[in-house]
Amino acid sequence: MSAFEKPQIIAHIQKGLNYTVFDCKWVPCSAKFVTMGNFARGTGVIQLYEIQHGDLKLLREIEKTKPIKCGTFGAASLQQRYLATGDFGGNLHIWNLEAPEMPVYTVNGHKEIINTIDGIGGLGVGEGAPEIVTGSRDGTVKVWDPRQKDDPVANMEPVKGENKRDCWTVAFGNAYNQEERVVCAGYDNGDIKLFDLRKMSLRWETNIKNGVCSLEFDRKDISMNKLVATSLEGKFHVFDMRTQHPTKGFASVSEKAHKSTVWQVRHLPQNRELFLTAGGAGSLHLWKYEYPIQRSKKDPEGVEMGVAGSISLLQNVTLSTQPISNLDWSPDKRGLCVCTSFDQMVRVLIVTKLQTI
Repeated sequence: MSAFEKPQIIAHIQKGLNYTVFDCKWVPCSAKFVTMGNFARGTGVIQLYEIQHGDLKLLREIEKTKPIKCGTFGAASLQQRYLATGDFGGNLHIWNLEAPEMPVYTVNGHKEIINTIDGIGGLGVGEGAPEIVTGSRDGTVKVWDPRQKDDPVANMEPVKGENKRDCWTVAFGNAYNQEERVVCAGYDNGDIKLFDLRKMSLRWETNIKNGVCSLEFDRKDISMNKLVATSLEGKFHVFDMRTQHPTKGFASVSEKAHKSTVWQVRHLPQNRELFLTAGGAGSLHLWKYEYPIQRSKKDPEGVEMGVAGSISLLQNVTLSTQPISNLDWSPDKRGLCVCTSFDQMVRVLIVTKLQTI
């Protein structure tokens, strides 16, 4: 691929913020996004921005008592577009951004900070009930139905006597019909655990030797296809989730992507073979996954096992001297992306030539 044919990553708009920003998410079916974080005085903040004439307009600023660590629209309907957030006090809140004075749903779900959150069953993505999953420093991963108060519908916690590990990332997947659904969780010691919510059991686990910063299935609403896991030491792993071997698990390929922590991975909504990783050195890398000729083979005993594909780097760009800790693709406009970094900046990016790959 020549330099002229390669996708380009262009910083379209940059804006400095007066608080530490932890997360950013596009508001579905709009040119708006939210940023979440905490002010120096210790309170939480949600800001709602809209792209107008090549600039960012702040539409709303919401201050709350506890710093806000993470958020998702994944369990909301397209009509309501409610934002679910996890905060430093272990609280799960759901907000109507049009009337944010009081949450429409609230539960003190964890004993410590909620590090990570994901949603499913809303926005027309994934079959089945709307659900939210939260992962916390208290070592537990809990699944919530926003139609049901107080108690989680599933609670994955360490067994008695087992050390509790800090859960850094969670992701829903396999929601291709009304019954099937999985949650994948990544922990500070490198553990990755796949929970089957239909059977209420641990389906698979592995360890990638370094803290797991981010997990994402290439699509939540199809039969499990691929899972990307990023880690502290600059590596990421792509697991082929179609074939599970009884002892070897899922086939995978790994790549040393950045010279430091790979904070996040996000797949392009319009093409699941393309994904963006955000790094500790302020860089973004755009990757393409290529499937092998055959995705499975038989081992010497005749048991099916997966075959991993290959990864190629399409483009990379350095945007900041500080880590880019969060990014989110627009679900509606191909190539439009928002990212936040430790230098208290929010950037709107345009990635060109994606439709030709």
